[in-house]
Amino acid sequence: MPNGDPPLLPAATDLPTSGRRIAHLDMDAYFASVELLQRPELKGQPVVIGGGRRKSGPGGLQRLRDYAGRGVVTTCTYEARQFGVRSGMGLMKAAALAPDAILLPGDYETYSRVSRVFKAAVAELAPCMEDRGIDEIYLDLTEVPGETRALARRLKEAVFRATGLTCSIGVSPNKTLSKLASELDKPDGLTVLTLEDLSTRIWPLPASALNGIGPKAREKLEALGIRTLGQVAAADPGFLIQHFGRAYGAWLHEASHGRDERPLVLEREVKSVSRETTFAHDLHPRQDRAQLTAILLDLCARLAQDLERKGFLARTVGIKLRFDDFTILSRDVTLAHAVAGADELRDAARECLKRAPLERKLRLLGIRAGTLVRPETDGVARPLFPT
Repeated sequence: MPNGDPPLLPAATDLPTSGRRIAHLDMDAYFASVELLQRPELKGQPVVIGGGRRKSGPGGLQRLRDYAGRGVVTTCTYEARQFGVRSGMGLMKAAALAPDAILLPGDYETYSRVSRVFKAAVAELAPCMEDRGIDEIYLDLTEVPGETRALARRLKEAVFRATGLTCSIGVSPNKTLSKLASELDKPDGLTVLTLEDLSTRIWPLPASALNGIGPKAREKLEALGIRTLGQVAAADPGFLIQHFGRAYGAWLHEASHGRDERPLVLEREVKSVSRETTFAHDLHPRQDRAQLTAILLDLCARLAQDLERKGFLARTVGIKLRFDDFTILSRDVTLAHAVAGADELRDAARECLKRAPLERKLRLLGIRAGTLVRPETDGVARPLFPT
């Protein structure tokens, strides 16, 4: 295929068929929406979640224009998105786009609690669930009675009754198409796709809309004259493999044609649990020791809560440091017995820090609990959290 010569759309008659009904449920602007439940007076305003602890301005709220630091946008309301603010964007850049937007710090304990509530409500209707994170899930509706749209509406209503929040649902024969579908009519959307809808609803989308095509792949596709998913689908499989490698090139061909036979992953083996934080300003291990100590204790407390909620003990504990030159260092310690309490995690983290060079300023500090075991398999009779 000549460079810069976009391919024609493939023939829709070549599409596969499937009897599965897979749903992707995605909460709408989740963190921001949870905040608005607690602060209804902010509804309709541009609100950004991100940064560290709040520095209140007049009226008890901080405006984005007053922010200074290296924090990033975790999420934002749709009103903020109208100014071009996006998740993952630096807060300083966001402040240039929407200086009057309200900046709120994240309340992750509340977000986790509400997440458990909405997933429990959904599970009563559709128990075959793959948990993809705090604000999204896949559901296999194939064996669930009911017409597809009516069932999706019931799921949306269940989420709203349980939490007061809206979600968007996409339903299709597979996970790839359902994730795309859930984005088409946000917020509060409901989109049902069949494979025959590819040519009208999916192929006109930019290639980057497909989960798995990141910025580098998008740039490479555009350099080859491929900008839409339809053009990806029309490209010769050999051409894609030549330019992107056998595995990724074959995946581009299959995914752009709506082919995805992956089953839902109902249980995931948890190998480690971690907590980390990026500082608004670089901190020196000695000059800012008191502040770093407070941050470490907070991370240990949060990690202990995570372990308690998941029901694990940790046989190894590690720390992660990112220095001001962006180099990353990690240190781990293997413990004589598995632990889960905040004090035990703190002591293990300090042992790790003794083996780390602490001359440079830090941008990030993290702690990780690994080699996880259940209390009943640890071989030591003790409560999960020592008193």
